[in-house]
Amino acid sequence: MKLQYVQPVLSIGLFVSAFSVSADNTSCSQLPTHEALTQALKQVVATTSDSKNGGLELNMWASVVARDGTVCQVTKTGASFDDQWPGSRVISAQKANTANAFSLSGLALSTANLWKATQPGGSLFGLQFSNPVDTNVAYQGKAKDFGTSKDPLNGKRIGGVNVFGGGLGLYNSEGEIIGALGVSGDTSCADHNIAWKARDVLNLDFVPSGVSATNDDNIIYDATHGFSHPLCGNSEVDIARALPTSHKISKKQ
Repeated sequence: MKLQYVQPVLSIGLFVSAFSVSADNTSCSQLPTHEALTQALKQVVATTSDSKNGGLELNMWASVVARDGTVCQVTKTGASFDDQWPGSRVISAQKANTANAFSLSGLALSTANLWKATQPGGSLFGLQFSNPVDTNVAYQGKAKDFGTSKDPLNGKRIGGVNVFGGGLGLYNSEGEIIGALGVSGDTSCADHNIAWKARDVLNLDFVPSGVSATNDDNIIYDATHGFSHPLCGNSEVDIARALPTSHKISKKQ
């Protein structure tokens, strides 16, 4: 079920909505709040819902970045920062950065679409070594704030390029890219499935076109395809192939 956003309400000069608003940085203003992102993630992860994604079915991290690469939100499904793989927090932000950096309003590329092309001999080999994660940003702050509305990554550009499943561009109803979502904490194949479903819930899936057979940014398991991704050895592939039907891409309005 897609998330029904609350319409903005004027109260004492402040707008309250399901989208982030910053007094000095409006790059996150079209993107989900921490509460909305958390709700969407928990709705599609096995530890907090009935949704299955074919992998290890673990707790997850999710991050959203704005079009300029600024981290807007980081969240998690577990109560504590160590209820999901701690290392996947930064990876989720890295995936969001990658999907945003290499998607356009005319063409969406998921992080899963980049895997084969970045292997030795591939058309994009070396891409994964560009735009490195800013380690000064990645490891700041107190662990107790990780995944909360006070996550130390918020408002900063983490950078990084990740080339396996879990990162997707976010597209508004006009088909314009406004940022990206990254999730991490399971197999990379399951991460893609979770990201796709969460984007569907957020209603930011007006994808204009892509490199998959269904003309979107779905993961590709055909090894002969130039933008394919390896299998992860579980049941993720069946879920992924059904995504364009079970969680249809929204049509541009």
